[in-house]
Amino acid sequence: MKKTHLLAIGIVAIAIAILISASKDVTTYANFEQATESGDKVKLVGQLVKDKPVEYNPETNPDYLAFYLEDEKGNVRRVELKAGKPQDFERSESIVLTGQMKGDVFAASDMLLKCPSKYKDQEVYVREKSS
Repeated sequence: MKKTHLLAIGIVAIAIAILISASKDVTTYANFEQATESGDKVKLVGQLVKDKPVEYNPETNPDYLAFYLEDEKGNVRRVELKAGKPQDFERSESIVLTGQMKGDVFAASDMLLKCPSKYKDQEVYVREKSS
């Protein structure tokens, strides 16, 4: 075989590997019930329950945030995130979380906020701090 043929085959193999790895991150949103059943890491979308307390005390632990989220089926669960509270957290329209259920609590590793804006939608991304 010519070197150009081997190079072309190598490029095609790399492209296929990239597509396969990118497709693993494409998931549908789950709710609390599905997250409990699977036990695996899932993406969850919901809204902040504003009449329940938000626990964040930067003097004690700036990397701990706990709040209550209502999923799209109306189930409400406590969420814990090991990261600081983003600005305008209480004003968010919806919250997308990545994590898994641990008992009755959803342990989130990532959080994406959809915030209202006068001119366009803004998103705020928060990731758990590495220990």
